[in-house]
Amino acid sequence: MEVLSDDQCFVCGPANPQGLHADFVVDKEGRRAHCVIRIPSQFQGWQGLVHGGILATLLDEAGVYACRATGEHFVTAELTVKYKLPVPVETELLVFAEVVEQKKKIHFVQARVEADGKLLAESSSRIFAITPKG
Repeated sequence: MEVLSDDQCFVCGPANPQGLHADFVVDKEGRRAHCVIRIPSQFQGWQGLVHGGILATLLDEAGVYACRATGEHFVTAELTVKYKLPVPVETELLVFAEVVEQKKKIHFVQARVEADGKLLAESSSRIFAITPKG
Protein backbone atom coordinates (compact mmCIF):
# COMPACT_ATOMS: atom_id res chain seq x y z
CA MET A 1 0.00 0.00 0.00
CA GLU A 2 1.46 3.32 -1.04
CA VAL A 3 0.71 6.28 1.22
CA LEU A 4 0.91 9.63 -0.52
CA SER A 5 0.51 13.15 0.75
CA ASP A 6 -3.05 14.30 0.05
CA ASP A 7 -4.48 17.77 0.51
CA GLN A 8 -8.08 16.49 0.14
CA CYS A 9 -8.44 15.17 3.70
CA PHE A 10 -11.89 16.03 5.05
CA VAL A 11 -10.45 17.22 8.37
CA CYS A 12 -7.17 18.92 7.50
CA GLY A 13 -7.01 19.15 3.71
CA PRO A 14 -6.62 22.76 2.58
CA ALA A 15 -7.89 21.93 -0.93
CA ASN A 16 -11.11 20.22 0.20
CA PRO A 17 -13.89 22.81 -0.23
CA GLN A 18 -16.29 20.82 1.99
CA GLY A 19 -13.68 20.09 4.67
CA LEU A 20 -13.09 21.38 8.18
CA HIS A 21 -9.63 22.85 7.38
CA ALA A 22 -8.25 21.99 10.82
CA ASP A 23 -4.68 23.24 11.21
CA PHE A 24 -2.96 20.94 13.71
CA VAL A 25 0.23 21.91 15.54
CA VAL A 26 2.44 18.95 16.44
CA ASP A 27 4.79 18.82 19.45
CA LYS A 28 7.24 16.14 18.28
CA GLU A 29 9.07 15.80 21.60
CA GLY A 30 5.89 15.51 23.64
CA ARG A 31 4.06 13.44 20.99
CA ARG A 32 1.08 15.76 21.22
CA ALA A 33 -1.03 17.66 18.73
CA HIS A 34 -3.66 20.36 18.99
CA CYS A 35 -5.74 22.75 16.93
CA VAL A 36 -8.21 25.54 17.53
CA ILE A 37 -11.27 25.39 15.30
CA ARG A 38 -14.83 26.63 14.92
CA ILE A 39 -17.33 24.21 13.40
CA PRO A 40 -19.75 25.97 11.01
CA SER A 41 -23.48 25.32 11.01
CA GLN A 42 -23.30 23.13 7.90
CA PHE A 43 -21.93 20.42 10.23
CA GLN A 44 -24.69 20.60 12.81
CA GLY A 45 -26.62 17.54 13.83
CA TRP A 46 -29.64 19.07 15.51
CA GLN A 47 -30.76 22.61 16.30
CA GLY A 48 -27.44 24.41 16.28
CA LEU A 49 -25.33 21.63 17.82
CA VAL A 50 -22.22 20.13 16.25
CA HIS A 51 -22.89 16.60 14.97
CA GLY A 52 -21.29 13.98 17.23
CA GLY A 53 -19.64 12.35 14.23
CA ILE A 54 -17.77 15.58 13.51
CA LEU A 55 -16.46 15.66 17.09
CA ALA A 56 -15.38 12.00 16.81
CA THR A 57 -13.65 12.80 13.52
CA LEU A 58 -11.70 15.66 15.12
CA LEU A 59 -10.64 13.45 18.04
CA ASP A 60 -9.51 10.75 15.63
CA GLU A 61 -7.52 13.17 13.46
CA ALA A 62 -5.86 14.76 16.50
CA GLY A 63 -4.77 11.31 17.66
CA VAL A 64 -3.19 10.48 14.32
CA TYR A 65 -1.39 13.84 14.28
CA ALA A 66 0.02 13.17 17.77
CA CYS A 67 1.36 9.84 16.51
CA ARG A 68 2.80 11.39 13.35
CA ALA A 69 5.45 13.10 15.45
CA THR A 70 7.51 9.94 14.78
CA GLY A 71 7.40 10.53 11.01
CA GLU A 72 5.55 7.27 10.33
CA HIS A 73 2.13 6.76 8.74
CA PHE A 74 -0.84 5.60 10.82
CA VAL A 75 -4.35 4.17 10.74
CA THR A 76 -6.85 4.12 13.58
CA ALA A 77 -7.80 0.63 14.75
CA GLU A 78 -10.11 1.58 17.61
CA LEU A 79 -11.73 4.82 18.79
CA THR A 80 -13.91 5.17 21.87
CA VAL A 81 -15.63 8.54 22.33
CA LYS A 82 -17.39 9.90 25.40
CA TYR A 83 -19.58 12.95 24.85
CA LYS A 84 -19.80 15.16 27.93
CA LEU A 85 -21.76 18.27 26.85
CA PRO A 86 -23.60 19.48 23.75
CA VAL A 87 -21.39 21.64 21.52
CA PRO A 88 -22.98 24.66 19.80
CA VAL A 89 -21.81 25.38 16.25
CA GLU A 90 -19.41 28.31 15.80
CA THR A 91 -17.92 27.74 19.27
CA GLU A 92 -14.13 28.11 19.44
CA LEU A 93 -12.88 24.62 20.28
CA LEU A 94 -9.51 23.34 21.44
CA VAL A 95 -8.84 19.81 20.18
CA PHE A 96 -5.89 18.12 21.91
CA ALA A 97 -4.34 14.64 21.70
CA GLU A 98 -1.38 12.93 23.32
CA VAL A 99 0.30 9.55 22.90
CA VAL A 100 0.22 8.04 26.40
CA GLU A 101 1.79 4.65 25.64
CA GLN A 102 3.40 2.73 22.81
CA LYS A 103 3.78 -1.03 22.38
CA LYS A 104 5.70 -1.79 19.20
CA LYS A 105 3.52 -0.44 16.36
CA ILE A 106 0.48 0.27 18.55
CA HIS A 107 0.10 3.78 19.93
CA PHE A 108 -2.40 4.45 22.71
CA VAL A 109 -3.80 7.97 22.52
CA GLN A 110 -5.99 10.14 24.74
CA ALA A 111 -7.74 13.13 23.15
CA ARG A 112 -10.25 15.76 24.17
CA VAL A 113 -12.33 18.66 22.89
CA GLU A 114 -12.68 21.68 25.18
CA ALA A 115 -14.22 25.14 25.08
CA ASP A 116 -13.76 27.83 27.71
CA GLY A 117 -12.01 25.32 29.97
CA LYS A 118 -14.93 22.85 29.85
CA LEU A 119 -14.50 19.27 28.69
CA LEU A 120 -16.99 18.62 25.87
CA ALA A 121 -15.83 15.24 24.53
CA GLU A 122 -12.94 12.86 25.06
CA SER A 123 -11.60 9.74 23.44
CA SER A 124 -9.17 6.90 23.79
CA SER A 125 -7.79 5.17 20.74
CA ARG A 126 -5.40 2.56 19.45
CA ILE A 127 -3.54 3.75 16.40
CA PHE A 128 -1.26 1.51 14.33
CA ALA A 129 1.89 2.48 12.47
CA ILE A 130 1.88 1.24 8.89
CA THR A 131 4.77 0.82 6.49
CA PRO A 132 4.10 2.26 3.05
CA LYS A 133 5.51 0.38 0.07
CA GLY A 134 7.48 2.16 -2.58
